[in-house]
Amino acid sequence: MRVRSVSRGVLTVAVATATALVATGCGSSESSSGGGGKKLNVYAWAGEIPATVVKKFEQETGIDVTLDTFDSNETMTAKLSSGSAGYDLVEPSQYSVQQLVGQKLIQPLDHSRIKGLDNIADKFRDPSYDPGNKYSVPWIWGTTGFAYNKKCIPSATSWKTLFDEKHKGKVYMLDNMLAAYIAGLQVTGSRATSTDEGEIKDATEALTDQKKMLAGYNSTNYPQLLSSGQACAAQAWSGTAMAKVVAANPDVEYVLPEEGGSLWTDGLAIPRGAKNTDAAYQFINFLLRPEIAAMATDDGGSASANAKAREFVKDKKALENPAVYAPDAAVAKADFLLDPGAAMKHFQQGWTKVKAS
Repeated sequence: MRVRSVSRGVLTVAVATATALVATGCGSSESSSGGGGKKLNVYAWAGEIPATVVKKFEQETGIDVTLDTFDSNETMTAKLSSGSAGYDLVEPSQYSVQQLVGQKLIQPLDHSRIKGLDNIADKFRDPSYDPGNKYSVPWIWGTTGFAYNKKCIPSATSWKTLFDEKHKGKVYMLDNMLAAYIAGLQVTGSRATSTDEGEIKDATEALTDQKKMLAGYNSTNYPQLLSSGQACAAQAWSGTAMAKVVAANPDVEYVLPEEGGSLWTDGLAIPRGAKNTDAAYQFINFLLRPEIAAMATDDGGSASANAKAREFVKDKKALENPAVYAPDAAVAKADFLLDPGAAMKHFQQGWTKVKAS
């Protein structure tokens, strides 16, 4: 296995280019129906396909895997748009699947060549961003919620905690436009998926008022600030960094808010023009095996979208850690964060106002 890596930035949104990504309709040619060979070129989020998984696949199949990694969906999309990336399998997040389909950069999956789709958890089957899982197979998932320190805030269940003047100077929001608007929309009574101009305006006003009492916007070390008590509460992404703090510090709680929060998922898709499609389908089938999918948790620290994988996860504490596996009841209420399409301009304009306030 060869790995070329860049740093991981979860749910990164390149605001300036997002609308253009949806509008573009160009793409490279279809792949051949066969696509044999003993090579597989994969482009994935750094750390989300553990080296142990790739090594085991190579040993079982004799296929040589080159794994390149990216730091944002936009980096991956730009690479595919260049027409010379040469990848057989990519790992887009849910909103990016919509954009890649719009640009004709990924091809419909042949479900007759896939085994194990029934292992996928119900929440990730037939998802709103990819009906029928036509273009992607969910691999790992996470949530956007908030965390708090119980020494400062005994109990919290609502986004309202992050807008409460009582905690002025001790609250952080993620420094990410669409992530911030999840809270802004839901705290004002709208869905995280709203593209309504009036509802976005209400969310903008809420976020503008909130900024006066924030300690700042932070997408990096907020878990550590919560653990040390420097922060009382912070909007947060689930995942390895947050999960480690929750596991180590009993005073730090991670929750999906009662308003819903949001879900993100990174899945597997085959680019148009992929040369080694046989190997790509073999790898998809390999990752759909429950015992292999469990390695995403044990070796990668991520929640697997494979429901049957939970039986094979060795780290049982991870299954109980809400910063890895959020409770099923909370997940059922959470929205997938979707591509806002033409409404992106309203978010851009609103975010400019929030940051300038």
